[in-house]
Amino acid sequence: MKDYKYDEGKPRMELLPLDVLEEVARVLTFGAKKYKDNTWQKLKNAEKRYKGALLRHLTAIDKGELYDPESGLSHMSHVACNAMFLLYFTMKKGGDGDGKDT
Repeated sequence: MKDYKYDEGKPRMELLPLDVLEEVARVLTFGAKKYKDNTWQKLKNAEKRYKGALLRHLTAIDKGELYDPESGLSHMSHVACNAMFLLYFTMKKGGDGDGKDT
């Protein structure tokens, strides 16, 4: 039978781990309650500050702290969210996210 679905070359979104995306969404929800929706996109010196935040969460994990005391969410969820922010800003600048344009 012929396959009439022309999806070759398209991103395979079904490969995304939905439970991981849900954890990142929890971090975003926490941030939206604390600040407002999508204010992370408007932060001055965003790349520098999100890199710092990512490193602080990694440092906390390295010291044995698994959960952020303020949000109650895992530090690794915050790391993933900050990495997503950094990728967003790289792509917005016209980079492809491979780090070569930063």
